[in-house]
Amino acid sequence: MARLLEVSRAGYYQYVKRGTATTLTDRQQRRTDLEVKVLAAHRDSGGVYGSPRITAELRAAGEVVSEKTVAKIMAEIGVAGISPRTFKTRTTVVDPAASLPADLVARCFDQGRVDAVWSTDIERREALFNRVEVKDLHHEAVAAAE
Repeated sequence: MARLLEVSRAGYYQYVKRGTATTLTDRQQRRTDLEVKVLAAHRDSGGVYGSPRITAELRAAGEVVSEKTVAKIMAEIGVAGISPRTFKTRTTVVDPAASLPADLVARCFDQGRVDAVWSTDIERREALFNRVEVKDLHHEAVAAAE
């Protein structure tokens, strides 16, 4: 038959071997099952959970799986969790109705003479330590109080 089809015998047997490889091995079957479970857990969370939480859910359900395996499966499927927002401190809340003071120096802080423009800065390091600086912007003289 190989001569009639003009193929080598080795090629025929490789073809037969590939044909029987369409059934999944135990490892491939487990991987497919994990993909389905990971996708279901991600969908149930509303697309929020990442690999750590999904791993915890699978382990609670009795599945023996590592977080790296879940992360790899999620990357292959193309799903990802939502990262939490970083906390940003808001120290100043500006009142939009408040009137701002007029800019009397037009952003030119060196007026060419002493005692024309002064600025302050408050530095807070800890709850009990505050440092206030007042300086003359003409010659950079600094008066500090602690």
